[in-house]
Amino acid sequence: MTEDFAPHSFTVPTSIDAVSLFGPGDEFLRLVEESFGAHVHARGNAVTVTGPPAEAALIERLLDELVAIVRTGQSLNRETVERSIQMLRTETQERPADVLSLNILSNRGRTIRPKTLNQKKYVDAIDKHTVVFGIGPAGTGKTYLAMAKAVQALQAKEISRIILTRPAVEAGERLGYLPGSLSEKIDPYLRPLYDALHDMLDPETIPKLLTSGVIEVAPLAYMRGRSLNDAFVILDEAQNTTAEQMKMFLTRLGFGSKMVVTGDVTQVDLPGGATSGLRVVREILDDVRDIHFSTLTSHDVVRHKLVGRIVAAYDSYEAGAADRERRRPR
Repeated sequence: MTEDFAPHSFTVPTSIDAVSLFGPGDEFLRLVEESFGAHVHARGNAVTVTGPPAEAALIERLLDELVAIVRTGQSLNRETVERSIQMLRTETQERPADVLSLNILSNRGRTIRPKTLNQKKYVDAIDKHTVVFGIGPAGTGKTYLAMAKAVQALQAKEISRIILTRPAVEAGERLGYLPGSLSEKIDPYLRPLYDALHDMLDPETIPKLLTSGVIEVAPLAYMRGRSLNDAFVILDEAQNTTAEQMKMFLTRLGFGSKMVVTGDVTQVDLPGGATSGLRVVREILDDVRDIHFSTLTSHDVVRHKLVGRIVAAYDSYEAGAADRERRRPR
């Protein structure tokens, strides 16, 4: 099919190693061919694309973006190339290189970066606003990126402490019957926050920071009656707060602080059909200055590819079920 089109040729900078750009055995070029329906041939640093002119131009833009990423010192992988293609296909004004090379935090040779356009917008919103809501399905990085920004702010001395909290609603009345001390009882509900901390800080420093109160991990109930000054405060699993708890939490905001609230409105575990505070808060606060709502979707899932497909399939099924319910004769 590509033989009908005139070849389009261009050259990538000779300062860029061809293997790092094109992948081992030209793996990334083959991925580009599959994604654009064009034939891509590379010889040295000369690239020839045979295919529709618009697609050839897009491939040239893609390689420019990949060159920019390589120049930052970041190694390309299949995921990076796929994410770059996805962003170019959305015709956004944001450059994939700007999104995928934004370093938030580095620790033990690992760098935390946004991996999608919506994640980049979410991270930028945290920089610009005092209160940010990150709403989206599991695996979109909403809590993980918020914690990375909190650790970054602590290391830059922009705040003096980090407070991580989530409702222990899953425990319900059973909390008192669990064995062990109070901290041992609540630990299972806070464990995901500890796990993320271990990715971002040296493990030997975490107990010291927890003991000194520089980092506090506690159930939401512990926030009542406090004023949280000079802190980066993250409320995780916020879909499991009631409207009253959400108001209580937000009014803890103190001077020199930031708040990030994360949750998935499709995963509410509140008992007795109670209304989720996360579901109603946007209607209440959407027009309040310095509060921002970031929405992430199945396209922003950065876990196994299948997780994104599962989330999208459930979204489609639930939308169809709601439509069928509306059409059902009464």
